[in-house]
Amino acid sequence: MTELLGGTGERPAIVWRGQTLTYSDFDAAVQAWPAAPVHDGSSLDVPTALVSAFAAARQGVSVHIEDPEARPHRDTIENDAWLLVATSGSTGRPRPLARTASSWFDSFAEFTSITGLTAEDRVLITGPLHATMHLFAAVHALWLGACVTDDEETATATHAVPAVLRRLVGRTPHLRTAVVAGIALDAGAQELATGIDVIEYYGAAELSLVAARRVPEPLRLLSGVDAEIRDGLLFVHSPYAVLGTPEWFGVGDLAELSPGGELIVHGRGDAAIDVGGTTVLAEDVESALESIDGVRAAAAVGTPHDVLGETVTAVVELDGELDGVKFEARRRLQREAVPRRWIVVDELPRTGSGKIARGRVKDLLP
Repeated sequence: MTELLGGTGERPAIVWRGQTLTYSDFDAAVQAWPAAPVHDGSSLDVPTALVSAFAAARQGVSVHIEDPEARPHRDTIENDAWLLVATSGSTGRPRPLARTASSWFDSFAEFTSITGLTAEDRVLITGPLHATMHLFAAVHALWLGACVTDDEETATATHAVPAVLRRLVGRTPHLRTAVVAGIALDAGAQELATGIDVIEYYGAAELSLVAARRVPEPLRLLSGVDAEIRDGLLFVHSPYAVLGTPEWFGVGDLAELSPGGELIVHGRGDAAIDVGGTTVLAEDVESALESIDGVRAAAAVGTPHDVLGETVTAVVELDGELDGVKFEARRRLQREAVPRRWIVVDELPRTGSGKIARGRVKDLLP
């Protein structure tokens, strides 16, 4: 499947840590990659992991691109699977996902039209490939014939969460296009990015792209993607979904949809905490904390963070020592889900039914 690479010859495909891999080099590396029923790029450096991914596509087999520290359990590998990835797994038990090559490549033409990216761009990758927004960015760039890079000085485009975009502005002198995802673009990041074309897309690991916009235009569904609002919640039917996804997938976000296809996403409120582009579900953190001896009850809320967007704050009722609870939390939770801040209270606020009133928990924060 040589046609999956958009560049040829001596054009740079990847510039990483000062080393250049041309498209000719990259294509040869893909061709020389040993055949196997399943490949694993999870622990490889970025250039080699991308070689393994394109080799798997060319060979018609599967490749794991997962967090080496939090691999999901898989009973089987689905037929036609290409990418074996995972949800963020905030409790340390990420959920396995498998997608076909076409579930990404078929969206690339429309995505290119929306973003305005070209083969002349040098696309800055701002996070690990096991976070699928970064893997998507790299694979799209190579399909387009652009250059994948970690060099901020020469980058002309990037894919980043808003908090990272804030950090890049002023450090990337040639940046002209920023593709934002993972968390809704905020006014502060948008203001800082003045003079840069900002494209925002909304999606999910299970669905890939759902809607996109060129800021400040509204989000619109991609061609072939349908959506419905049921009891205020967004359900999506998409040709870009992972294998095994129900025909209509409930994203879990509160949203509105206009007759013209404009999408307004309100998010999950305090039940979801976005830590550097990784969605941490508060209920999962609370369940893990409450399974630790000495914790009577726990509430997890998001606290604003200048770089990560948010971090997790735990408010707990204790019968034991906090140091022991912290130790167990680090052992049981994925890195992003471990609370950075701990507050001990005598009693958490609760609703009339006895549930923790998370909205009132934030009132306890100093």
